[in-house]
Amino acid sequence: MNKKYAFLMIMVLMVFSLACGFSFSTAKINNAYMARDIDGVLEQVDGYSQDEVLLCVVDLSNAPDDTVVTASWYAVNVEDTEPNFLIDQASITSGSNQLFFDLSNNILWPRGSYRVDLSINEEFAQSVEFLIQ
Repeated sequence: MNKKYAFLMIMVLMVFSLACGFSFSTAKINNAYMARDIDGVLEQVDGYSQDEVLLCVVDLSNAPDDTVVTASWYAVNVEDTEPNFLIDQASITSGSNQLFFDLSNNILWPRGSYRVDLSINEEFAQSVEFLIQ
């Protein structure tokens, strides 16, 4: 009787997971960091000056070609800005690859702490923090 009950429960869980659109991806971020592009050479950085273009480099692996990686840029603790203010969002559809997300500003970036939240197929993967000094 217990084997039949266990089998029935497994079948019910499988039906529910299919009905909920369950998906599984092996895609993962091996490394993500902030960088400065100096003549085609990436220099990893922890911070920027107020007039620089912000660059987040993401090493994506085990990813099918239709994997969507999203970068959400936040002003975490910046003067005259509400905490954790969403600045911008961008997505790239790719397979395993090195991805580049950049963000520029027409005026000087306000000094403070910032972060980029990275998601794979709408699932949070990791954050990268940096400063503007």
